[in-house]
Amino acid sequence: MNKKTIKDLELNGKKVLMRLDFNVPMKNGKITDDNRIKAALPTIEYTLSKGGKVIAFSHLGKVKTEEDKSKTLKPVADKLSELLGKEVKFVPTTRGEELENAISSLNNGEILLFENTRFEDLDEKKESKNNDELGKYWASLGDVFVNDAFGTAHREHASNVGIAKNIGEGNSAIGFLIEKELKFIGSAINNPERPFIAILGGAKVSDKIGVIENLLKIADKILIGGAMRYTFLRAQGKHTGTSLVEEDKIDLAKELIKKSNGKIILPIDTVVTEEFSNDSPFFTVDDDHVTGDLMGLDIGEKSVKLFDSYIKDAKTVIWNGPMGVFEMSNFAKGTIGICESIASLKDATTIIGGGDSAAAAISLGYGDKFSHISTGGGACLEYLEGKTLPGVEAISNK
Repeated sequence: MNKKTIKDLELNGKKVLMRLDFNVPMKNGKITDDNRIKAALPTIEYTLSKGGKVIAFSHLGKVKTEEDKSKTLKPVADKLSELLGKEVKFVPTTRGEELENAISSLNNGEILLFENTRFEDLDEKKESKNNDELGKYWASLGDVFVNDAFGTAHREHASNVGIAKNIGEGNSAIGFLIEKELKFIGSAINNPERPFIAILGGAKVSDKIGVIENLLKIADKILIGGAMRYTFLRAQGKHTGTSLVEEDKIDLAKELIKKSNGKIILPIDTVVTEEFSNDSPFFTVDDDHVTGDLMGLDIGEKSVKLFDSYIKDAKTVIWNGPMGVFEMSNFAKGTIGICESIASLKDATTIIGGGDSAAAAISLGYGDKFSHISTGGGACLEYLEGKTLPGVEAISNK
């Protein structure tokens, strides 16, 4: 990778603009999962230790109406202060005199966090559409720029690409988190130790078309679970009952199976029920018996064993998407089984590609059993597709 990292920048006495991913889940104004905040700590602490003045910012959710102004980063500032063990000044605006004065009064080794960048989307989507004036304004507030928000690296926004393009030649870099993400995911797809097993789940084939096509070139096997497997089942001419199927993607699934030359491995049994409810009676059937009013909500025990027979010898594993509706305990066993299979590997690089599979692994207690859990589902998927990430591409070269 030829991009500058934070260690390539002079930080002492510098106003360091830092794009972070604090898009954390909230309930009643309280943070329910602070993993993304913790993931940003190494970059923040390093900058403060080098005498930098940190001007941190992030988005939080989508902001479309005035009511969405409840999505303030103030609780994040409080949590960040607690985790850092020092004051984090919160500035409840995204531009203007209050923000500029707060930045001017920062001393070396101090930090402030300003308000949700998506508040700039209320009128003309200035943040999300990479408004040139906004990118220039934010860039004018600092001396150097560090992007450490992998979760938005696949988006061309004013708070990443806009600032990087306007901060001045050689004055932008990636932080430790993005560096780690690119290292793990990049090495897995560019130079994997084999056998290389990819496991894909989730609801829709359409979300993973590019990923499957790219992984067919580099993975040894692709194990497919989740609701997307029912589109593949239909492509094989099997019944799927009332299971979720993308009718317009059946022909594509046929092509992918044919193109895979045996690389795509599908489940052989499924946990079915008649209602989308954890209280509905459920049982397991082979994949050619999903008929009538039955809907599949998880892979069955035989499928877990089949998948494990490939996983157990793997040296590189990438997993994106749960095997079933893991939020319901009766349909979580497939996802738990995959977690256990991957977690038991020795001397293997194991990566979870963000999103629901990361949430599943962490909630089920397997978070510390993986080499790397990506903080960006969408960015990870696009990187796995072989796409360029605009938020990284805009950063200064070494």
